[in-house]
Amino acid sequence: MIFEIALLEVRKGQELEFESSFRQAQAIISSMPGYLGHELNRCIEHDNQYALIVRWETVEHHEVGFRKSPQYQEWRKLLHHFYDPFPTVLHYRAVAGAGSLVAL
Repeated sequence: MIFEIALLEVRKGQELEFESSFRQAQAIISSMPGYLGHELNRCIEHDNQYALIVRWETVEHHEVGFRKSPQYQEWRKLLHHFYDPFPTVLHYRAVAGAGSLVAL
């Protein structure tokens, strides 16, 4: 399992509209092969910043299966116009912590 982590900066004043659109968009991502779960977290210190964490079986499920799918175009249409600047998305694997399979 890998984690896709995107730090999202939403244009100020559009937070509630973004959250509403995200509620629609999450049905898209959750239907994709290799999808294992997600959470959207809103920053306490900066109301317009969010952390999106998506769990995938592999990076390829995200980068190829989702991003190259027709469904991704709908995801983009629902969400991408809220971001300024456009977010960097990186992938991580667990090395320690609760639920980690890796022993240090």
